[in-house]
Amino acid sequence: MLMLLSALATPVVMRAQLGGTGGGPPSRAVPLPISGRTGQPGGVATVQNSLPGGVQSVNTITSSVQVQGAYAGSVLSTEAPGAPVTLSLADAIRRGLQYNLGTVGFQNSIRQARGQRWVELAALLPQVSADAFVTEQQVDLAAFGFTFSVPGFSIPTVVGPFHYFDVRAHVTQTVANFTDRRNLRASEQTLRATELSAQDARDLVVLAVTGGYLSILSASARIDSARAQVVAAEATYQQAVDRHNAGVAARIDVTRTQVELQTQQQRLTSQETDFAKQKIQLGRVIGLPLGQDYTLTDRLAYSRVANLTLDQALLRAAANRADLKSAQAQVQAAELARSAAVAERYPSVNFAADYGAIGSSPQNSHGTFSVSGTVSVPIWQGGRVRGDIEQADAALEQRRAEYEDLRGRVDADVRLAFLDLTAAASQVGVSQNNRELAADTLGQARDRFAAGVADTIEVVQAQESVAAAEQDYIASLYAHNLAKASLARAMGQAEQGIQELLGRP
Repeated sequence: MLMLLSALATPVVMRAQLGGTGGGPPSRAVPLPISGRTGQPGGVATVQNSLPGGVQSVNTITSSVQVQGAYAGSVLSTEAPGAPVTLSLADAIRRGLQYNLGTVGFQNSIRQARGQRWVELAALLPQVSADAFVTEQQVDLAAFGFTFSVPGFSIPTVVGPFHYFDVRAHVTQTVANFTDRRNLRASEQTLRATELSAQDARDLVVLAVTGGYLSILSASARIDSARAQVVAAEATYQQAVDRHNAGVAARIDVTRTQVELQTQQQRLTSQETDFAKQKIQLGRVIGLPLGQDYTLTDRLAYSRVANLTLDQALLRAAANRADLKSAQAQVQAAELARSAAVAERYPSVNFAADYGAIGSSPQNSHGTFSVSGTVSVPIWQGGRVRGDIEQADAALEQRRAEYEDLRGRVDADVRLAFLDLTAAASQVGVSQNNRELAADTLGQARDRFAAGVADTIEVVQAQESVAAAEQDYIASLYAHNLAKASLARAMGQAEQGIQELLGRP
């Protein structure tokens, strides 16, 4: 008879096991990537290189801004282009911060990190669930090996069908689990590091937009200079033609000035092509619709950086660089991840309870409940904890090394930007003086040619000197403003630094 009751109770026992609140699998430390630099979408950097001196050029440096990866792209603000628009530098920066793919990507990374924090928090919050269980069952006792041969008793070999239901709510709560708590704190530091990386990405976007804006201004100035050179070459050519027709100049003078005119016209075409390309690239960075026409309103003149020393810039960089703060948060996250791995060796306490009603029908049921507490003490886990600690140690050491490397890079960024700024400022002064001397030389050469005491060789050479001097001045002014933008990025908070150093909102 006891065996019979056991067979009948088998489904109920199985139900209790499936719906029960056991301790579950042990907690695990969350493994972090070994590098805190994963997921960085490209980069933005300014480059200034030395050039060998030319015969007619005083330009000794060349500057450029290199935009790579996601920072060179954007999410289009609208699908179709509209009427031509005007953009100030502040307008371009605002659009870049809104639509550039670098900032968009980091905003999604922040959402992902927030989601991970909720996952870790859920391990410490109460888990509540409810279920309803209804069964209709018939049991074949013979299938369980029961045979009945007791005289005077008539026991059927098939029992049922019979039915019952169970409606129940469950709650579980982790009372003490050091691993889960430290995993949560590590995820909070990871979220903070991601938010700081997003702030640093904004600085890179500001640098990319500013560099592109300055490149277009420089290309526009080169076009104006090339047009002026075309006008001057046309005047010289016409003067040579008139003198040749008057019989006071050789045919070679006409030919020489004609070649110079065609050369200047070709330079103008090249400058206009470069200008159009620069506009397309900036439009991609700030998310303008494909084919959208626009004009720039700001004109950045030369102005020296005053009241800022190298030591002050280094202090501002140490206090403001978001990427440096992000690296610090990455180190703290790795330290918490390691402590979470160590805490796998500690005991944990869990609480579980359920309450429900069970019976053959809702009218014929009775409330039942259970309350339990579990203390789990890890004794031997086959070296799993040791392996988790070893992985966490590796990630921690790597992130500490990356933080120290970044400290050195921030210091170098500021010092290099100061050197670039000094070299560019010096070149602006030299090129400006050279431009004035070249213009004066050209005037004298034209006067000498008009007076018949010189041929067109002297005039053409003077025109080439003027053209080279104009290009040198434009390049040096671009290099100086780009160096100021680079210094603003090196000190952190580039949005405010651009306004301070370039004098624009």
